[in-house]
Amino acid sequence: MSEKTFTLDEAQSMLPALAGLVRTAIDGKKVIDDVDTEFQALAHRVFLAGGLLVNVAHYARRRAEREKALQRVKDAVHEIDAIGVQIKDLDIGLLDFPCLVNGETVLLCWKLGEKKITHWHGTDEGFAGRKPIDQRITGPGERPSRERSSKERPAKERSGKDSPGDQSGKIN
Repeated sequence: MSEKTFTLDEAQSMLPALAGLVRTAIDGKKVIDDVDTEFQALAHRVFLAGGLLVNVAHYARRRAEREKALQRVKDAVHEIDAIGVQIKDLDIGLLDFPCLVNGETVLLCWKLGEKKITHWHGTDEGFAGRKPIDQRITGPGERPSRERSSKERPAKERSGKDSPGDQSGKIN
């Protein structure tokens, strides 16, 4: 099965729309949880009392609210899934974007509330295995924001002189 993959820029550009979808799903889930809690409390009271007069209209409205919220959650989840983004934890709004890096699929990791995607992890790692975005993800055009150590800098930069084999000063 072919899996959609995203570049970091593509994933970043989708965050505003995805944040709205995730919020819709989280809000709907809260309504569902609230209604379920209310119905469980009612069932408990009925059980303890051995029967009870119930405001049927109120509970019918609440059931309809729950069904509408459930549909909103399903629609938001379906839309996120159709885009190709993986929902890892709806409660905290955790999403993964498959990304192809050197022929291997990794997951760009984003959580609702984060301004941008700053971490990634392997497909066999989870949230705990998140690593900061680096040049493998950003590509050769962008450099991760860190200083190179003296061992990483070319000899010319370390010494301030041309290397011994380079007398012309030209770049080949």
